[in-house]
Amino acid sequence: MPIGVGVVGYGYWGPNLVRNFALFEGAEVIAVCDKDLDRLERAKAAYPYIETLEDYQTLLAHPEVDAVAIATAVATHYDLAKAALQAGKHVLIEKPITDDSRKALELVELAARNERVLLVDHTFTYTGAVNKIRDLVQDGDVGDLLYYDSIRVNLGTFQHDVNVLWDLAVHDLSILLYITDKRPTAVSAQGTRAVPDNPESVAYMSLFFSDDTIAHINVNWLAPVKVRQTLIGGSKKMIVFDDLHPSEKVRVYDKGVEFEHDPERVRQMLVSYRSGDVWIPRVSQEEALQTEVQEFVAAIEGGDTVRSTGRLGVEVVQLLEAATRSLEERGRAIELKVQEA
Repeated sequence: MPIGVGVVGYGYWGPNLVRNFALFEGAEVIAVCDKDLDRLERAKAAYPYIETLEDYQTLLAHPEVDAVAIATAVATHYDLAKAALQAGKHVLIEKPITDDSRKALELVELAARNERVLLVDHTFTYTGAVNKIRDLVQDGDVGDLLYYDSIRVNLGTFQHDVNVLWDLAVHDLSILLYITDKRPTAVSAQGTRAVPDNPESVAYMSLFFSDDTIAHINVNWLAPVKVRQTLIGGSKKMIVFDDLHPSEKVRVYDKGVEFEHDPERVRQMLVSYRSGDVWIPRVSQEEALQTEVQEFVAAIEGGDTVRSTGRLGVEVVQLLEAATRSLEERGRAIELKVQEA
């Protein structure tokens, strides 16, 4: 029997969730829940066979709904997910998991006690490109990780409930934590508000690690062009990840520098530059959300683990909280308690 799914929220991301669950034979979309009647009408027009509900409790009480996918405003995530877990439902929740790391941790613990699957929709962890990068980093092909430098900008929709870090940097944080076992020891962030009394729309975030690895994330709602590019530097190889490239999203460069001390001249360091081939690895083109849906259902049916866990969601929110605090203190570095992956 397919897993019965109820989708909460049919705004920006909800239709994508409904489409991917509907395409997967292992799942069946039972109902869509939203307080906006126009959205429910659009859902019914696209999928005449599904139920449309205004009341969330009615969805939770539905006997055919085994799992709930939540695609609503961040501020509502905690209450909706908690109610679903208490009702015995499995939960897939849009990123970030909550707007408070203590609430996020509570959801993780509640899911564990109730033996329910909790998957956070950090979609990039399911892309072929990011998983190829993870393999290169984990297998040691890039050597020691030296830096992660990302720019994620566009002339985008201004959010009123979260700043640009919570909207865009959340992607890079999930990628960074997913591809490496390292965890930052401090976070610093600076930004500005283009619109008075609204959250920061431009921000620069730096993450520091105990081994001198550094990560820098540039996010912006006010850029004239859309850019999604990340540079990853290693002691052996370097990676360029261009998410907007239609076919060559990942390029691996056999380039770098090697340092050598001259024993004859103690104070002089010799630097040699290495320039080798460029490799464009083949990556899976399957839609990330479809992979995520399949993994969610497999975890429900067979107890398999998911890659975008609630714990990952908690860590991301903790970093966003620290960055927001740093923003408020004009970039002061916020020390973190290091947690192993």
